[in-house]
Amino acid sequence: MRELTEQEIVRREKLEYLKEKGINPFGQRFDVKDYSNELKEKYKDQTKEELIEMNIPAVVAGRIMTKRGKGKVGFMHIQDKYGQIQIYVRQDILGEDNYDVFKKADIGDIVGIEGTVFRTDTGELSIKATKYTHLSKALRPLPEKFHGLTDTEERYRRRYVDLIMNEDARRVAFARPKIIRSIQHYLDNLGYTEVETPVLGTILGGAAARPFVTHHNTLDIDMYLRIATELSLKRLIVGGMDGVYEIGRLFRNEGMDKNHNPEFTTIEVYKAFSDLEGMMDLTEGLISNACMELNGSYEIEFRGNHISLKPPYKRCHMVDLIKEKTGIDFFQDMSFEDAKKLALEHGIEVEDHFGYGHIVNAFFEKYVEETITEPTFVFGHPVEISPLARKSKDERFTERFELFIGGSEYANAFTELNDPIDQEQRFLNQLAEKEKGNEEANEMDTDYVEALEYGMPPTGGMGLGIDRLVMLLTGSETIREVILFPTMKLKD
Repeated sequence: MRELTEQEIVRREKLEYLKEKGINPFGQRFDVKDYSNELKEKYKDQTKEELIEMNIPAVVAGRIMTKRGKGKVGFMHIQDKYGQIQIYVRQDILGEDNYDVFKKADIGDIVGIEGTVFRTDTGELSIKATKYTHLSKALRPLPEKFHGLTDTEERYRRRYVDLIMNEDARRVAFARPKIIRSIQHYLDNLGYTEVETPVLGTILGGAAARPFVTHHNTLDIDMYLRIATELSLKRLIVGGMDGVYEIGRLFRNEGMDKNHNPEFTTIEVYKAFSDLEGMMDLTEGLISNACMELNGSYEIEFRGNHISLKPPYKRCHMVDLIKEKTGIDFFQDMSFEDAKKLALEHGIEVEDHFGYGHIVNAFFEKYVEETITEPTFVFGHPVEISPLARKSKDERFTERFELFIGGSEYANAFTELNDPIDQEQRFLNQLAEKEKGNEEANEMDTDYVEALEYGMPPTGGMGLGIDRLVMLLTGSETIREVILFPTMKLKD
């Protein structure tokens, strides 16, 4: 066993004191009726005299965050999920025994308070305790008040302490579900149906990514944790569900940085009889609505940039943006060898599996992507990197877009490929890339091709990263700030 600190020894002695008093150190049910923010909002305009006359009862519970006392009078702040509220305690009201329990309480202990709302001489809305209930003993001290967990890695490892000490961490934790609810309500009101599809699968598809592989013992087969929900959801469009979406966890066995975590959350949306432009309209509506509902404005500050999320967003072809930055026009007739020569001249590595379109995309990633600040739909991706998107009139390119904001990608969408003959050929092309070393290439999904042979209507589809959207709308610098328990390296 580890050696206890002096403070921890004292707290265990107090735990024994509670037992001797007949008090369960780890408490019992306590029916909370009020919360700090509700009380402060409801009575913000009442004067000290008005509150005395109103004699308003309150029942709150929370963690002791500050505590001071002198003689037979004491103050403390307790913290509930919304914030802190001050508690005023007096021995002549609580009684000597209960007041002694208060005096021996530690910062971090959890208590229940019944009392009346009042305002102090300094104007702070508070509760005068008429009953004090010990609910849970904290055996470890909290980090020092003004610094909390100063080690960023420790903040993510011990998120429970971070949430206690860090108001911004709590703000983000509560903002995330609000954003998700906003998206759900927005789509529900448009007639979409929320569905669930399998996390485990036997075929790698729906995106270009390296998978996590696991083993199913009963079937004695290897399976993948899904890298996308796309192919399952499009089967539902074939089945006639018309408009579907899924908010769910995806898993990609790749690097970790400020924008990437191996498990992350996306929403994918599919709508029969829609197309690329329909998905643009949907995406900017969904994002702007979530921003307005969370922040009350379309204007945000993110990574040093002032950004407006008010629709409409810019819409630009990838090739036009590359030409704007480099002077190279990939719309011109150009052989693969010509494109390869340009790539090498511009310091772009040409991998074994590269085709013409891979080079176009590499130019975009190097010269354009990080320069995009305002919300911009970049469309017209090369066919080689878009195996599930319908071809444009210029068949080197597809009806696909990515949404970029502040130099990062937030959404990916297609006019979906619903031609089963073309789709089968695209899968075969992906298999050829895999043979040449592209570990992120899709596999052949014969059941999906069969589904398309039954007929899928013209369809628009879109995938949006929920974690990145939460980062954007809350002004969080890294993905670890918006995932409650991010993946971490093992400690030595």
